[in-house]
Amino acid sequence: MTPEYQRVNLADVVVDLVDEDGAVERIIGHTQTISRVDGGGAVPLSVVSANLDHIAQFGRGGRWHQTLGDSMRPTVQATDGVDGAIMETMRMDWLILLDGAPLVAQANRLTGRNWPRLAGSDLIGPVLDAAEASGATVGFLGGSYIIQRLLSRQLTKTRPNLKFAGLWSPDRETLADDAKSRELAQTIRDAGVQILVVGLGKPRQELWMAKYGNATGAQVLLAFGAVVDFLAGAIQRAPEWASTHGLEWAWRLALEPRRLARRYLVDDPPSLLQLRRNSSLESSQAGSAVPSAPMVNDLAGHESGAFVPVHEHADVVVYIVTYNSEDSLHALMDSLRHEAQFLRLRVIVADNDSADGTLGALATYPDAYTLSTGGNLGYAHGINAARRVSGNSSAVLILNPDLAVLPGAIRSLLRRLLVTGAGLAVPKLLESDGTIYPSLRREPTVATAFGDAFFGAKWPTRPGWLAETDYAPESYQHAHHVDWASGAAIMIRSELAEQLGEWDAQFFLYSEEVDYFRRARESGVTAWYEPAAVMTHHGGGSGVSAQLNTLLAVNRIRYIRKYHDDRYARWFRRGVALTEALRFYKPTRLQILRSIMDEASWDALPGPTAAQRLDRVLSNFPEGAVIIPAHNEAAVIGRTLAALSPVLTTGRVEVIVACNGCVDETVTIAKAFDGVRVIEVATASKVAALNAADTVATAWPRLYLDADIGISPTALRMVLDRLGRGDVLAARPAFRYDDTGASWSVKAFYRARRRMPTTNRALWGAGAYALSEAGHQRIPQFPDVTADDLYVDGLYTSSEKAILHTPPVNVVTPRDRRSLLAILRRNYRGQAELAAPGPTAQGPAPSPVSSTRQSFRELLGSISSPRSATDAVVYAAFVAIARLKRRRTPPSGTGSMWERDNSSRNV
Repeated sequence: MTPEYQRVNLADVVVDLVDEDGAVERIIGHTQTISRVDGGGAVPLSVVSANLDHIAQFGRGGRWHQTLGDSMRPTVQATDGVDGAIMETMRMDWLILLDGAPLVAQANRLTGRNWPRLAGSDLIGPVLDAAEASGATVGFLGGSYIIQRLLSRQLTKTRPNLKFAGLWSPDRETLADDAKSRELAQTIRDAGVQILVVGLGKPRQELWMAKYGNATGAQVLLAFGAVVDFLAGAIQRAPEWASTHGLEWAWRLALEPRRLARRYLVDDPPSLLQLRRNSSLESSQAGSAVPSAPMVNDLAGHESGAFVPVHEHADVVVYIVTYNSEDSLHALMDSLRHEAQFLRLRVIVADNDSADGTLGALATYPDAYTLSTGGNLGYAHGINAARRVSGNSSAVLILNPDLAVLPGAIRSLLRRLLVTGAGLAVPKLLESDGTIYPSLRREPTVATAFGDAFFGAKWPTRPGWLAETDYAPESYQHAHHVDWASGAAIMIRSELAEQLGEWDAQFFLYSEEVDYFRRARESGVTAWYEPAAVMTHHGGGSGVSAQLNTLLAVNRIRYIRKYHDDRYARWFRRGVALTEALRFYKPTRLQILRSIMDEASWDALPGPTAAQRLDRVLSNFPEGAVIIPAHNEAAVIGRTLAALSPVLTTGRVEVIVACNGCVDETVTIAKAFDGVRVIEVATASKVAALNAADTVATAWPRLYLDADIGISPTALRMVLDRLGRGDVLAARPAFRYDDTGASWSVKAFYRARRRMPTTNRALWGAGAYALSEAGHQRIPQFPDVTADDLYVDGLYTSSEKAILHTPPVNVVTPRDRRSLLAILRRNYRGQAELAAPGPTAQGPAPSPVSSTRQSFRELLGSISSPRSATDAVVYAAFVAIARLKRRRTPPSGTGSMWERDNSSRNV
């Protein structure tokens, strides 16, 4: 069967390819033959003209990605009012039309034929002509009162036979308020509008249509932006020569530079790159890019609201961590009891040694599984205790004890996971007085720290890079991706929870959720905010005090230290301190400031001390071995072994330093550490050192660690634990680049490299990788190659190796351009060795990590701002120079010789 339309996927925006006549016919035809859904009710048609700004807002990487159109067209339908809230966006047909020269050009390239540009300002005339002829009623939403008066007069004069249903000019407060928007939609419905022209500006108009379009009763909604102003004669259309040559944007920018400069000069260029690299033909019959999912309406709980026991499968398992939570617990448990009538809930409560009546309150819910953690060990520790008795479920829901779950909230969160394929979902949180709690957050940075210090909540509409908290009202009205959100309520896919493992208990309370969301993002999943899921957050369920507020500030700094270098963390700490200093007149703020500046006082805060945290890590430490090849590493070997000293006290880990060809003090320094075994190899060869150490080592798994890489006991434990489970054969810890003291070009190079996906998927690059005994059987001996880590990475499929979200090891970058080029030449020689025909040692030669074409695509894909574009150019220049110089330099051997960057060993 020949499809009615062709479709193209432009950066995850699926566009219908039609000409002007086809678009008008589809619009007017929808007013005459209304589609019906199962159960009755009109399904409106929402029409959008997609340009580069639409890609920036709704395409891949955009804030509202997957909120409209094809990404929200699963086959499931809601049949009840509660669950129906999330389906409003889906109970709608979308017609996405080509607008903007770049999109037209890309569609032409993909299909091999020319398609017209269908801007709303061009379509509105033919649509109104057809509406006038067919008798369809038309209404206009958007524009100022004055503009609408001008429009009314103009239409009365030029289209006397048009059935005019009304004009509405809501302010932003109305559009951001759910109740007022529904009242507005009802007013439009009462007016009998068939075609509603919506000119609220992008993305507000599309978001409003998606949520309230059904409620307006309109059969067609046209998201045509400034068309109201054009029809009223308030804005001059671009001349034909500008439109013909794709320069209408320049004309509009010249007319309204203050309003449009950011859109055209900052937001649109990255969207153009997304368009060029992420576009494809789309089947016209494809209804959704989302995998099929079971209907949440098919789920069923127990009529009595009983919770599911641990040995049975649950749709959702709920973790609640309590500490002196008696006052708030009944409201939460009773709301969960109600939800358990509609889906299979298991409730696990981990109590942190409450001294009030919490355990007595829990005794009134005998079907909830209650366990004691053995002390006030913190929120993350309580979650980890609950994980161990979790049982089988589709999703995990973590709830604060001071919440109350509104009807349907858990089902809405579960549906969001199933429909979008998201890894995590968070609800709308309300304060006790019914106001929205600003629970959505952005990844903390130095810029957000200083932005929050200077402005706090006083400039809620400031750019996102200056605010960690998202204060924008529309963010709480519509579903969208988020970086992270308050840990008061988080739903997680069970398979993701299993993959990410335990929560980081070093934070005790606060920042553990920031860390968890980051680890989830780095694993490749998305987190969604679901406004149809509503919970009330009463606050204080685990207590609030000056000490806890201090802990909140301190743990923000600890989080940044986990993922950034010392210099970055120092600046972040200054931003946090400035926040308190500028508010010194408020109670406790000076006390918090003093604690931030006095790091020695941090151990007195709630939670384990540094020594206690280390004792927990070392308790029941897994067995394994650490092998460190070292050639004249006197400058760094002491630092590396010092990091391993706590692990040596357990007696569970072999540490072997294989000194090869050393003529400095490496051997003497290494032998000074109790428990370290030192062997000496005459040849200065890394692979010879690895093989010699393998011969004397007895324990498994084994971590192969470069002599200049320090690994923390926590990271080592996570690596050995993961390989000990047997589900993967190879693994490596997370790493970060330490570019302190490096030249600006070297810093730019490594920033670009860190953004490339391959860097985050491979075993190479960290100066550390580990193998299980079964994994090592693929390489009975390390072959004589330059790039041992690249060779090892090629031996395992993606499912056989794991990149672990550990505290990162520090990889010190070269300090200058000459040193970086030397390292790159060595890397490319190693790639060339492995790509050469024939077997490499005792195994087949793996291909290089990526082809030049793949690397180029990844480099383009990393560009999202002027700075990242500059970094990409620097990266490409270094690569080109290094490859050229390698070709001109004769081969100098392989793994039998030592090559390294000495500039980084002097820091």
